[in-house]
This record gives sequence, structure tokens and C-alpha cells, in this order.
Amino acid sequence: MKIFLDTANLESIRKFNDMGLLDGITTNPSLMSKEGGNPKDIMEEITKIIKGDVSLEVVSTEYSGMIEEGKRLRQYGKNVVVKVPMTPDGLKACKHLTSEGIPVNVTLIFSPNQALLAAKSGAKYVSPFIGRLDDIGKDGMNLIKDIKKIFDNYKDDFKTQILVASIRHPIHVIDAAKIGAHVVTLPPTVLDKMLQHPLTDIGLENFLSDWKKLKAGI
Repeated sequence: MKIFLDTANLESIRKFNDMGLLDGITTNPSLMSKEGGNPKDIMEEITKIIKGDVSLEVVSTEYSGMIEEGKRLRQYGKNVVVKVPMTPDGLKACKHLTSEGIPVNVTLIFSPNQALLAAKSGAKYVSPFIGRLDDIGKDGMNLIKDIKKIFDNYKDDFKTQILVASIRHPIHVIDAAKIGAHVVTLPPTVLDKMLQHPLTDIGLENFLSDWKKLKAGI
């Protein structure tokens, strides 16, 4: 399973990329706004740091605007995937951009029907938001199971990858991996938590303490 970082923070991107953990990046206008500065400079730098896919999102809600923005975003690098919303205009833009060789990530997916339609429009990725479903009392992971089953039933027709988004905690990551989702995109805080375990800290402390008793060097 691929791990994408859901952020526009360059420090976090460099940190986890240097560990060899990142397969790609997803961003959105909210994340860009959080970082401040010039979004163009940030997007350009991200595409230089990351070798894998970088999803950059359009802000237009109309077809013509999405096409114009999508082509402009693609100029930041060949690894740019244009992110469009799950709307009629978004699917129309997905079909057009895909036909021109520009990969598309259809975002704000909340039902299997939406994922199916996005796949038929030629999306490289569909982004179901599981955390937001959990927030309203639904089991977001059931959506991933349904999409995975549908895509598996038509694997010769659909090459679309499931990009699990709106991840709240490490358990979401494990559950998505068990189902067989292709990608998870997670905030830096969740990836930090995945690195940690109290027994690792205790074990390391014990090893270092025992080594000091030897009063020797390596």
C-alpha cells in the first residue's frame, strides 16, 4: 500500500521523505491556506521534493475553469495529478483531462456510486473521505470495502486506485491495508503516531542502560 502525506508543509514533507516513507502527496486549498506564503512556490517545491504523484486541487467549480486550472497545475511537473471535486462538472473535466494524458484524482467521494462513476470517467484515483463519514455516525471503512469489491469485480475495466482520505488515526491505516486499498493519505500527526510505540522506547532505554554498564565503546 502506498503512503501519501496530506499536507502542504514543506518541513514535514522533507522529514518523512528522507525516511523513504512517502510515495506521494495530496494537498487542497485548506492545507495551502494553513501554510501561508505563496502557494505557487509551495506547489513547485513539493513537486521537486517528491518523485511520486502530487495531487494539486482546482478551486473552480465550473468545467471550463477546471480545465484551465488543471492544465496550469500540470505545468508544475509531470508528477502532478489534478484533483477535481465529485460533481457533474468535475467528472466532465476528469474525462477531458484524462483524454489529454493528465491524470485526475476525484475527491470528496462519500458513496460507492460516486466512486463507480468517477472510475468510469477515467479517474486515476478516487478519494473516499472515511473520517468525515465516521464523524456523522457512519462506518467509513465500509465504504472502502464496497468500493474495493466493485473495482475487483471489474479489474479488467477499471485501473482506478482507491486513495483513502480523511484519515484520523493509525487504526484507519491498518484497516485500509487489510481491505487492500491502494493508497492512504494521512496528516503528519498520524504518520508520527505510526512510528511510535512505548515498548520501543522502553527497549531502547534498556539497551542503552545495559551498554553503559559495560563501560565500553563500540
